[in-house]
Order: sequence, then structure tokens, then C-alpha cells
Amino acid sequence: MDPRYPRDVWQALTRPRYLLSPWPWRAAAYLLTGAVLGAVLLVGLAAWVTVGGVLAIVLVGLPLLAATVLVGLPVAALERRRLGWIERKRAPGAHADPSKPGAHAAPSKPDAHARPLAPDAHARPLPPDPHARPFAPDRHLHPLAPDRHLRSPAPTPHIDPPAPGLRAWLSTRLREGATWREFGHALLTACLLWPAEALLLLVALVSPLAMIATPVLLATAGGGREVKVLKVWTVTGQPAAFAAAALGVLLLAAGAYALGLAAAARAALTRRLVAPPDGGTRARVAELTRSRARLVDAFEAERRRIERDLHDGAQQRLVALTMSLGLARLDAPPGGPLAEQLTRACEEAGAALAELRELIHGIHPQVLADYGLEAAVADAADRSPVPVDVGFVSPLPRLPQAVEAAAYFVVREALANVARHSGAGRARVEGEYGDGRLVLEVSDDGRGGADPGRGTGLTGLADRVSVLDGRLSVTSPTGGPTLLRVEIPCEPTPKDGPCVWSSPRTASSSATA
Repeated sequence: MDPRYPRDVWQALTRPRYLLSPWPWRAAAYLLTGAVLGAVLLVGLAAWVTVGGVLAIVLVGLPLLAATVLVGLPVAALERRRLGWIERKRAPGAHADPSKPGAHAAPSKPDAHARPLAPDAHARPLPPDPHARPFAPDRHLHPLAPDRHLRSPAPTPHIDPPAPGLRAWLSTRLREGATWREFGHALLTACLLWPAEALLLLVALVSPLAMIATPVLLATAGGGREVKVLKVWTVTGQPAAFAAAALGVLLLAAGAYALGLAAAARAALTRRLVAPPDGGTRARVAELTRSRARLVDAFEAERRRIERDLHDGAQQRLVALTMSLGLARLDAPPGGPLAEQLTRACEEAGAALAELRELIHGIHPQVLADYGLEAAVADAADRSPVPVDVGFVSPLPRLPQAVEAAAYFVVREALANVARHSGAGRARVEGEYGDGRLVLEVSDDGRGGADPGRGTGLTGLADRVSVLDGRLSVTSPTGGPTLLRVEIPCEPTPKDGPCVWSSPRTASSSATA
């Protein structure tokens, strides 16, 4: 940012040309509109509460009184826009890329090795275009233009409702701390800030301007004889009038600094209440966290739906097809070509049925849904081509479905990696649950060298665990052994009740898990 153009009033106050800049008038306009807004807000709140109190007798006014909490929302939105009067932001095109359309490239140094382009002797000059307009540089994109800093409203700290409709909007707003801060700011503006702003404007701006106008008032309203300055003292004669005007100029200069300080302090308080520096970021992080949890739930629900459709649909049709082929083979003449074709068809149908069952088991094993994580891990160990020892410190309780599914697929993928890449002769899976945390460890005696940073499947496993607020770590030195450790915070699922979650990232998942 160019040092000649301050970012806000605080920086402008430290510049020697502050009094000659538009910043004092911006500060005065900011305080004046704040005083008007506060006065209007006070009258509106008083009328609203009065009407609500009168109508409360017939219970109609109770919703009106409750809706008073939301008065801070439009006031805060207006205040965030008013902040742009005394704060500036860099324009997007201030340093535009010259290669992009509309950008103005800065003059570059000539290339010492570049040869000048020789004019073509046979080329005829192009006629001038009568419709061409002369080029005028865009002062908004020029690097030294004074207004290359565009004023824009401060970001809102509110998050979007999870669903459309008035009920979801009200529920979201009433649960937000930003709504209550904005309501407090509205009350502060209506009851305390606007009288202070009006008094400061009267003392720092109106009074010095009245003193500066003393010679004119003496010559016109006073008839050249006498005039009262600020209703305090009487001035007789032009020398005293010009002395009062000179004093007014000094007071106006001091008042300009007072107005700048007051506007900066008022803007800092407003930004603190209605536009906290990290409020928007924190709200968006919370919304992203909830959206990730919802995506996990939707993904798991879709997996279960596909598993049910395959189990109840395609698998049953393959079973019926296999039985029909078997009955047809019994009716076919033995030893003939038809019998051989039916036999091959039966074998292919049986192989397809076996592959489909394996696919269904991989999508979501029924043993995981029926008997829990411990039995599913033992089943995955039995299916592994590498011998696997399974040991749990104590029997695991039933955990939320999202946690069990993530832990199971992490173990299964880890055992698949052991079989494919490690060259291990034996692996081991250990686990325990305690202090609200599920811990699983998968180790092998292979060659090691597993690196999650190389874009392997370990990165996907870490992402899946992180959605549940968990952590995955891998220790795999060259030459082995390899140890994969997973920690997921969770609480046991009640036998007759909804899932209980201990992590804020999975709190919204309990309703659908």
C-alpha cells in the first residue's frame, strides 16, 4: 500500500497533511450519520416497545417484544457499510496482471539483447479508424491514483442457515453470539453513543465554524455594532470579530483531530461488536466442520443403501439365475453340448455371485452392523492373506456407526497395504477404548518405508479420520517395522437411544448416524 494514502483514520492522524486531507470531513460525516442513526433508532425502539407492551395484554405483543432482539441485525449491516467511510481497502486492479485483459502494464526496462523490429518497406500504413476512441488510462488501475483503494463493507460474522425457511433462519440467528452482540450494539447506539457524538460535533465543529463566521455576522446581523458569539460573549468591532475568527480557526483544527480520534474509536468499538476480525472466519470454519460431518453421514447412508440394494436385488436375482441354470442343466441330455454350456453358465453365475458377495461385504459388512467393530476387525483379519494377530485390551462397546465404519475401513485398508506393499510375514491389530477415545494400532514386520506425504492411500485414511476429529499417525522407518495408529474421540452408543458424540465435528451426525 502506498504510504501517501492511509488505510484508515488512525494512520491519517499521524500524517502532517491530515488537516488538508478529506479524512477530517469523513470523520465528521461518520459521526453525524451515527448520531442521526442513533436518534432514529431510539425513537423506533421506544415506539416498538410501547406498541408491543400495549398489545401484550392480548398476547399479540409478545412476539413483537421478542422480535426486538433482531433489531440489531439491520443496524449492524448498516454499520458495517458505514465503516467503509473511514477505512479503505485495496482495489483488485491496483496491481493488475499486465497479461490479463484490462490491465495496464508498467513500463519495463528495454532488453539489451533484443533487436529492434525493422519496418517493412513493402507494408502500407493502415488508415486511421474514424470510430476509434483515444486511449485514456484508468485512474482506478493506475498505481499512483488516489482512489485505487475501494471502500467495501466489513464481512458479516453470521453463518448461513442449514435449511431454507423462516424457522431455520430464526433458530440459527438466535443461537449465534453475533446476534446478541449486535443487539447490545444497537442499544448502546440508541442510548449512549449518539448523544456523545452529537455533543462532540457541536463542540468540535459547529462552535468553531460559528466563531469563524463572527465577522460576517457582525457586518450583517449585528449591523456593524455588536454580535454575541456562541451566546456567551459580546463582540463589538471588527478587530475583536477577526480575533474570534482566528481563535475559531485554531479550535477547528483541534476539533478536526478530536473528530478523527472519536471516529476511529467509534469505528473500533463498532468493528469489535458487529464485525469481529475473526468472526467471519470462525463462523465459516464452524459451518465447514458441520458440512463435513453431514457429508460423512450422507456418504455412509449412501453406502448402506447401495449395500441393501445389491443384497436384496442383484444378489437375489443371481441366486435365482443360478438355480434356474442348475434346473435346466438337470433337464438337458448329459454329455451333450447344451449340458456343457449350461455347466459353464452355472460356473460363471456362481463366480459372479461370489464376487458380488465380496463387493457387498466390502461396502459395509453385515458383521460390523450386527456385532460391532471388534468382530468386524477379526473378520477382516481372517480374510487377510497375511497372518494377522488380533488383540483388544478389553471388549469394545458399541460405538457410533460413523466411528465404527471409519475405524473398520482404516484397519481393512491397512491390512490390504500390508499384503500388497510391505512384504511382511505377519501383522498385528491391537485396540482399546478408554477415556472417551478409541485407539487402534496396526503393525507389521515388513520392509517399511511407508510415507503418507507421497500421495498414497494413507492420505485418504487420514482425511477420513480427521472428519471425525480423529488423528492418524504412521511410523515406518526403512527396513521396518511399520506402525499405524488411529485415535478417534467418541462416546459409547446407548443400547436404546441415539448416538452420543464427544467431538464437535461429529455432533451433528448423531441424528442420522
